[in-house]
Amino acid sequence: MKRVLGLDVGDRRIGVAISDELGIAARGLFTLERTNTKSDTQKILDVVKENECSAVVVGLPLNLSGQDSVQTEKVRAFAQKLENKFASNAMGGVPVVLYDERFTTRIAERELEAAGASRRQRKEAVDRQAAVLILEDWMRARAV
Repeated sequence: MKRVLGLDVGDRRIGVAISDELGIAARGLFTLERTNTKSDTQKILDVVKENECSAVVVGLPLNLSGQDSVQTEKVRAFAQKLENKFASNAMGGVPVVLYDERFTTRIAERELEAAGASRRQRKEAVDRQAAVLILEDWMRARAV
């Protein structure tokens, strides 16, 4: 199995994580400060190429009821633009998978706080850690 990229897409930042080649564990790569969609999708495309990723898992922020929100629609639109970027760069075989990410940011914040991270450190790492949680949960669900 090739590596898989995990994304926690927000309005200001995108947390980026990557799996190991066995699809067992994930680690945070970096947090991308958003500039514009074209630049953001290009950076992700570059990471996918560099790491020979077979898929990209994008966290989908559904409401507690499972319904879409304004942020859900923004993430769906970003995922579509990412798919279009892949297709226009001869990478149409790399699927962009939307995966329910309810509570991942809150869990990531609690994990970082429990690890003793300062408020500043938590702010810098929370999106990346949320991406790790999204990716690991997706891998566990696929293993069942």
